[in-house]
Amino acid sequence: MASEDRFSDWCNRLKASDHSAFEEVFSQLYDPLLNYAMYLIKSRPVALDLVQETFLKLWEKRETLNPNKSLKSLLYLIVRNLAFNHQRDKVSRDAKLATLPERGGREITAPDDTFAAGILKDKMDEWINELPLRQREALILSRYQGLSHQEVAAIMDVSPRTVNNHLVRALKYIHGQIQGYEPSLLDS
Repeated sequence: MASEDRFSDWCNRLKASDHSAFEEVFSQLYDPLLNYAMYLIKSRPVALDLVQETFLKLWEKRETLNPNKSLKSLLYLIVRNLAFNHQRDKVSRDAKLATLPERGGREITAPDDTFAAGILKDKMDEWINELPLRQREALILSRYQGLSHQEVAAIMDVSPRTVNNHLVRALKYIHGQIQGYEPSLLDS
């Protein structure tokens, strides 16, 4: 991941509508943002749309960027907000669909999860999804996306100490789940 100085430089260049800076930020953060969106949404097509919309919003807001604030945190915050908005809207759509009369025909189903790496990965995902939202978010941003406590705090709008508290609780829960599932995994 690029340094904070690099992000600050990109921020200044973006403010000046530098297309190459946008391409550099895109290539640096596209995959991590997509992974984060996937954890929040659980749908690759929707996550792809959210990340695309995030970069569109970045370009639209480029002239108002503050080089003294974390560009990386801003992008994660945009993805987070878009994901939460999508989930809120989905609940509303699903409620409306539930009131419609059923129609005959073939049921449409989502494609199988082809990227599952194995039973343990599935179990870890299951345990992470069981975490309260704030703990899960802190864990994903910190451990899976490699963000600092400061960056996670900025995204979640909490103090770094609160981020640490969320992480301690999340890791304690997962440790307990691993202990109950397969204690030998902790023997290292």
